[in-house]
Amino acid sequence: MGGRVRFQGVVAALMVAPILSACIPQRAGPPGAGHRQVDPTAAPRREADVPALPAPRSSWEAQPVTPDAREVSAATYIVERGDTLRGIANKTGAGSEAIARANNLAPPYVIRIGQRLAIPGGRYHLVRAGETGIAIARAYGVDWSRVVTENDLTEPYILRTGMRLLIPGDPRAMTLEERAAAFRLDIDDIVTGGQPAIAERARPTRPTASSARILPPDAAVAPPATLRGGFQWPVRGTIIRRFGPIASGERSDGLKIAVPLDTPILAAADGTVAYVGSEIPALGGLVILQHGSGWTSVYGHAGQLIVQRGQSVKRGQMIALSGDSGTNRPQLHFELRQGRTPVDPLPRLPRP
Repeated sequence: MGGRVRFQGVVAALMVAPILSACIPQRAGPPGAGHRQVDPTAAPRREADVPALPAPRSSWEAQPVTPDAREVSAATYIVERGDTLRGIANKTGAGSEAIARANNLAPPYVIRIGQRLAIPGGRYHLVRAGETGIAIARAYGVDWSRVVTENDLTEPYILRTGMRLLIPGDPRAMTLEERAAAFRLDIDDIVTGGQPAIAERARPTRPTASSARILPPDAAVAPPATLRGGFQWPVRGTIIRRFGPIASGERSDGLKIAVPLDTPILAAADGTVAYVGSEIPALGGLVILQHGSGWTSVYGHAGQLIVQRGQSVKRGQMIALSGDSGTNRPQLHFELRQGRTPVDPLPRLPRP
């Protein structure tokens, strides 16, 4: 098992931006009680102080997160003159999105003086600039996928500063070791929680066309809006595992394709690089592309990674070379995902 991952790019950037370690070329080894009237002057209870996790080491953790969520009791709030949904969230400590969902409010979230709003109870984390969903989940020792579901987050999964995310799970304070042990990173996490939070009215950064221009770690990258054209094969080789259930009782979320070492791996469609790194051990060197229309492609077990996060790529463009990282023979792990769901690539690829 194992194999080594090689990266290409601007090595000098390592000297000034170590937090880009997952993107820059490097060596890598293998609700609450019954309703009550809210007192706007009362500060919500704050979770016990717990130290932040160590300094960031990954592109998705450019900004360390302190688990200082505030505990809010379920309540009823009566709308006053001048109130906005965000203002009510600030008064109560609950998330404006959670309040909207609890009261069946739809955009543009019109509220009326005297209207009674249910304030859902729970732990709410205030999102700060640069924080990613993955880092927030890791700080609390919860699965990011649960946070996505609890908060009804949708594409493009870019958090905004000032949002209050409802944090599910045990409200007791966890030690640093417990949080680290509870943390698990997977592809869905990267796709839905890897973007840093930006200002409420800011626009995501446009992708760069060159791997030599590295976007700052606090840049949320705009994914393509729509998929253009169909998908092509990323490599030509022998399929050694297909999509679906396998003998061990587990499930294969993609194809395993045996290829010679250092075979060029090509982008299956036009897209933007969402991730480059090797933080999912079972997949070794990994590239994830977003293609628009909810489509994502995944390329694992790469030996050399030659694109950067935030780079735009064209269908057929080389993005990596095959390797044996995370496995025992040269091969490519290839996935297609529609939204958060892995789908069988074969019906969507040209006949060999």
